Amino acid sequence: MSTVFIPTTLRRLTGNQSRLSIEGATVGEILTALDRTYPGFAERLFDGNGQVKRFINIFVNDEEIRTLQGLATAVGPNDTISIVPAMAGGA
Repeated sequence: MSTVFIPTTLRRLTGNQSRLSIEGATVGEILTALDRTYPGFAERLFDGNGQVKRFINIFVNDEEIRTLQGLATAVGPNDTISIVPAMAGGA
């Protein structure tokens, strides 16, 4: 199972858990399983076309999935997936 790090803004969906072990062969499978177990993730992560919203960054280990194979990026049991919402604002 891969480890998924949950950002503070989404932890209310997981009962305040910051780290979860989820099984799946790809990032897409893991995110789908995450939504099945903790409903509400899909609407916060995906746009109307089923793609990751542009202001959500997802990393496998230290690489952003948009520079890899996107949701089809393969993951293994020792990989970590980090969901990182973009921060907005400025000076």
